[in-house]
Amino acid sequence: MNLDLLTAISPIDGRYRSKTDALAAYFSEYALIRYRVRVEIEYFITLCELPLPQLKDFDHSLFARLRSIYTDFTEQDAQRVKDIEKVTNHDVKAVEYFIKEKLDEMEQSGLGEGYFAESREFIHFGLTSQDINNTSVPLSVKEALAEVYIPQVEELISQLKEYAEEWKDVPMLAKTHGQPASPTRLGKEVMVFVYRLEEQLQTLRECKYTAKFGGATGNFNAHHVAYPEYDWCEFGNKFVGEKLGLQREQYTTQISNYDHLGSIFDAVRRINTIIIDLDRDFWMYISMEYFKQKIKAGEVGSSAMPHKVNPIDFENSEGNLGIANAILQFLAQKLPVSRLQRDLTDSTVLRNIGVPLGHGVIAIQSTLKGLRKLILNQEALQRDLDNTWAVVAEAIQTILRREAYPHPYEALKALTRTNKHMDEETIHEFVKGLDVSEKVKAELMAITPSNYTGI
Repeated sequence: MNLDLLTAISPIDGRYRSKTDALAAYFSEYALIRYRVRVEIEYFITLCELPLPQLKDFDHSLFARLRSIYTDFTEQDAQRVKDIEKVTNHDVKAVEYFIKEKLDEMEQSGLGEGYFAESREFIHFGLTSQDINNTSVPLSVKEALAEVYIPQVEELISQLKEYAEEWKDVPMLAKTHGQPASPTRLGKEVMVFVYRLEEQLQTLRECKYTAKFGGATGNFNAHHVAYPEYDWCEFGNKFVGEKLGLQREQYTTQISNYDHLGSIFDAVRRINTIIIDLDRDFWMYISMEYFKQKIKAGEVGSSAMPHKVNPIDFENSEGNLGIANAILQFLAQKLPVSRLQRDLTDSTVLRNIGVPLGHGVIAIQSTLKGLRKLILNQEALQRDLDNTWAVVAEAIQTILRREAYPHPYEALKALTRTNKHMDEETIHEFVKGLDVSEKVKAELMAITPSNYTGI
């Protein structure tokens, strides 16, 4: 079978492709090759700017044309790299040869005549493949998070803020341990998720995006032996920082230490965990009839039960986030561990970074879809409040403590912890029998489940 939406093995490239296609520009095979080409080109330009003696006469006006090799990179270009790889059996070496082909084409066209013949061997000069991979991957992660994932989290936060404002004065019976608890306000409970997401999003933004760049075993051996007069660590720091917008890891083996990449994955996982918590809460609110859901003509909730409108968007989100977090946890724990100066396991698992982010964006879009289908059922919220007068016991016993009333907690416990239904009349009869002033009694009588919601 040919690969398409129906034959793709992974749902993020099949069923949910419409939700994840933006990530293809960062984590597809095409994208990885393009990032590698970008790093190689920028590295060559930086060598020219140093300049190395053999590159001091290179025409800097050609830099724009060199950069066009990656800015105008096509799927046909990526396929050419793959064709070269069939011969080299090495993906990064194939990128080097591809760039040299492009330089030859430019020279044959009369552009930069004489320059490329003398300088072509400075493509990938002194580098190992991980100098390219361990800059390309964190760069792709940084840009994917900034341009795709974080904007979607911000959209979710914005929607939640809108609801928090809209429902800020809607009283709601709280549930702790699944049991009735001191009333709250629906808007405030939504604001809890806003606060948590904003806090962890800020943590994600503060994560470092670091890269390994230092030759075969991290010591710039080849660079130093060829040009011992240069400070190659300073060069590497400047290249990685100024050209790629990353931070160079100062001490590495052949590969990145991956510690900061692990921090990024953990930060994303915490955001995902908060969304799972949100999904489950709203699923419960729908189950409790605090919300109804907008009905779309033609949709079916159950193949057998015609009445059903299921909270499938929150369930879809929760499932996708579970998969995402499992992979993110694995990546964060596995990548920093490598035998001696390196083994190949990091290269294998790095190719899966787009998978958890793909499941993550599917989930966020599903959560947003679920939230935007909600219809507040204020009658159900009010009904639960009116049926649960026992929750004002906390308020009454606290005021009685203030008034130095003897054993107030025990008095309210005896009243309410009986498995008998407490209603307004029961509470008011109790208050009337208290040995307190009429002013205090009036204060206590004014407390209701609907107005005992704090600040």
